[in-house]
Amino acid sequence: MEDSVVLTADSTLMSDYRRNEFLGFGTCAPSNFVPDFMFRRLFFPPIKTEDGIPASAPYGLRKIEAQLVKEGFNVLTVTPDHLGSFVQKAKVLGIHVMDPFGLGPASSTLASILKREPFLARYFRHLFELPEVRQAEKRGMKIIVGGPGVWQLKYRPNFVEKYGIDCVIEGEAEKVVGRVFRAAVNDEPLPASYEVGIEESPRVEEIPDIVNASVNGLVEIGRGCCRGCKFCSVTLRPLRWFPIEKILGEVDVNLKAGNRGVILHEDDVMLYGSKTTVPDDEKLLKLHEMVLQKCDGVTWSHCSLAAVAAKPRLFAQVAELVRQKQRWWGVEIGLETGSAELAKKIMPAKAHPFKPEEWPEVARTAMGLMHDNMLVPACTLIVGVPEETEDDLLKTMELIDDLKGCRSLIVPLFFVPMGRLKDEDWFKNTEMTKTHEELMIKCLEHDYRWVDDLIGISFSEGWKANAIRPFYRLFVMIAKYKIRQAGINAEI
Repeated sequence: MEDSVVLTADSTLMSDYRRNEFLGFGTCAPSNFVPDFMFRRLFFPPIKTEDGIPASAPYGLRKIEAQLVKEGFNVLTVTPDHLGSFVQKAKVLGIHVMDPFGLGPASSTLASILKREPFLARYFRHLFELPEVRQAEKRGMKIIVGGPGVWQLKYRPNFVEKYGIDCVIEGEAEKVVGRVFRAAVNDEPLPASYEVGIEESPRVEEIPDIVNASVNGLVEIGRGCCRGCKFCSVTLRPLRWFPIEKILGEVDVNLKAGNRGVILHEDDVMLYGSKTTVPDDEKLLKLHEMVLQKCDGVTWSHCSLAAVAAKPRLFAQVAELVRQKQRWWGVEIGLETGSAELAKKIMPAKAHPFKPEEWPEVARTAMGLMHDNMLVPACTLIVGVPEETEDDLLKTMELIDDLKGCRSLIVPLFFVPMGRLKDEDWFKNTEMTKTHEELMIKCLEHDYRWVDDLIGISFSEGWKANAIRPFYRLFVMIAKYKIRQAGINAEI
């Protein structure tokens, strides 16, 4: 098709976070005691570009790009800083979003406490306020928004109207995106909102391989989750595992573009290829062996504590493979709670193949294994979930005490209504009790204990890493000082 489609995302997503995904959480923070320009350079510096074309882009955006290319569209993915010349003649602008208004758990928690707008929300708004985007929209260019964060647009209808968003696509869009974009190119009517149903979820063979590099070499190994936690939307999708050949093909795309490391992405990497909640030894080991033959290092996006605890020997074998090429690796973990009672209510299968009553012990075991094998988890807790009691909070604090010897970050997040709890009320900082405050300070103390060690291992290779490491340590020192000034007495 001759008419062009331009794809982009805001500046907080068009970054490689200095090749450290942990730093991406910095985009959830509001403006603070560090000048904005310096904070951006530290946590989400601009991606490298050539004539406005990014060297890599968010993985979800690359999937849509691949699908549109497959269906014959003339597609360009560009950075928001270079949109001007590209949108002048474009028929459609597609925008990928992760947390556009800062309503996600991490950003909403920080915004609620610090009373300021997160960087990611500000930069999302700036994207729509660009004069070239406003002019193109007035000329008739259609704007289509998709990605994991589109649910937030339902809470901001005035924004949708003000900035002329023509269509919002929610869900796995591979089977519908071509139809919607073709209607936009042909100036046909568009649905204001298109929610992809389960019946339209693509089969593995219907999901295209990316054709250009993703940020930090991220590659999907599957989709969906079998655990069914009430607060999570991922569990609403069917579970599918991708064949190794498909995964290796996308690894090659990233390697060709210069990405030497790989992030294996799924909601529980340990369960790759398994039909149950028990890891499949052969498939998991083969995956890591074959990926590591190609690249310089591997890290994980997510995994479950239960899967690690279920197969400690297998986990150690995987760790041995990974650590042949790198000192450490990272992962995001849902710790959620230290209360067995609350676990039974909101995530009864989170501990499977163990019983939900065993959740605290499962967490202790898995965290110990990760510490011993240099897998560094960024752990999230849910604060203010429906049915939470004072005793649940006390049990969580007990668990954090037990984990003080485990190298990790533990971050408490306010409950956000998602998944099967999407109709519940949001938890706000005004609802915090004294026990909530004590829990948050307990997490802060844990992070104080480990943050210097984590900076040391994260920025230890190469002269650039050594040069920038002191700036992160300075940032932490200033943060601690400001926290003390605010009257928060967190001690190691």
